[in-house]
Amino acid sequence: MKIIIFGANEIGSMIAGEFYTNNDITVIDEEKNKVDAFNKLDVGFISGNASSLEVLKQAGIKDADVFIACNDSDELNIVACLTVKRLSNARTICFVRKEEYKSSLGLVKDAEYNGDLYIDNVIWPEELLTQEIFRIITVAKALDVEYFADGRARLLEYKIGEKSLLINQLIKNCEFPKDTLIVGITRNSELFIPNGNTMLRQDDKVIFMGLSHSLNILAGKFFHEKEFVKSVTIIGGGSVGLKLAKGLENLKIKLKIIEKDEERCNYLAQELQHALIINGDGTDLELLNEEDVSASDVVVSVTDNDEKNLLCSLLVKQMGAKRVISRVTKNTNVALFEKVGIDIAISSKTASLNEIKNSMKSTNIGILATVEQGKGEVLFIELPDNYETKKVMDLHLPVQAIVGVIQRGKRILIPNGLTLVNSKDKLIIFTTSENAQTIREFFEEK
Repeated sequence: MKIIIFGANEIGSMIAGEFYTNNDITVIDEEKNKVDAFNKLDVGFISGNASSLEVLKQAGIKDADVFIACNDSDELNIVACLTVKRLSNARTICFVRKEEYKSSLGLVKDAEYNGDLYIDNVIWPEELLTQEIFRIITVAKALDVEYFADGRARLLEYKIGEKSLLINQLIKNCEFPKDTLIVGITRNSELFIPNGNTMLRQDDKVIFMGLSHSLNILAGKFFHEKEFVKSVTIIGGGSVGLKLAKGLENLKIKLKIIEKDEERCNYLAQELQHALIINGDGTDLELLNEEDVSASDVVVSVTDNDEKNLLCSLLVKQMGAKRVISRVTKNTNVALFEKVGIDIAISSKTASLNEIKNSMKSTNIGILATVEQGKGEVLFIELPDNYETKKVMDLHLPVQAIVGVIQRGKRILIPNGLTLVNSKDKLIIFTTSENAQTIREFFEEK
């Protein structure tokens, strides 16, 4: 596949790094914008602006399959994508940083009169970030939450605490509720696929898949007891903070928002019905104490500055906050945030990369989610009409992976080794990112 990327920034390097092994990648940008990560990749580079016809032709746009515009300028990204639509049949993916562009471009695509002047996929990273934070907040103590099959099946990630009943237990001896599976464990920063003889350790981050109802029972039994999120403090009232607050207001959760800009506070007060808006600095220890921020069930720091988010998060964590979620703008900072004790650090760039990978899936194989900063992948496999029925244990997958969910018509099954896999079944499979391509190729050959 020939992929052209407009933007030699961090997200551009992440995209190129994901796809360059099996695809022909060309990157367009000014030389001064090129980040060092590109020097390690076998990709072509053209210095220039992708909104230019000549530059696009030089990059071979007529033969391109996918064009991804992730430059730091929304306007240049939009112009480049619309120009590409005039020159080729390439699928266009456009990054925008302003919500109004996301809304407007969506309307253009849905309009009956658009002809070929539309963009196939518009990505607003802050929207994806907000959705991920919202999912995590609404499940007490979860490190990660993903929904599948219209919410009937889920993935939940939990950390095994020092008082957990699961410490030093073999998985096969744990009395987990029916219709739940452990599909992955992260230990000492390494993700692996466990089996029944794997022993659980303190501080393991354990990934479960199963029916939503069964996972609720599991969570109540092993990770929290009748514990619901009732109060949230959001530090940063920008677009992410506001969008998150609107979603939480709908759940009747008690909200505080700390925002430094007075004019923005006035706007927040108009947009939100019940949230307490506090004009102040989230790094002000006296303010945090006065407002008893650490008493909130969850504190979320979502300013657009990594250093400020880290400082705010460390302060409230030191004050005794139960659960702290922090936005990370620079993807390489995620590990640092977690290493110094932040419960959950989330990057919008990882969520954006997932969106791109899924948009470029083949007809019957795609990616539903990634976990642990891309170390694990949840794959979606739709089996063909002529697939020969066999037991899960007889699939003989070429690498370590776990079939976590089978969707058969309207039925949702959490399989074991004896469960039959039939033609037209939709499989949700968990594996490590390094093995994901092997699993895809295994089913593509079927």
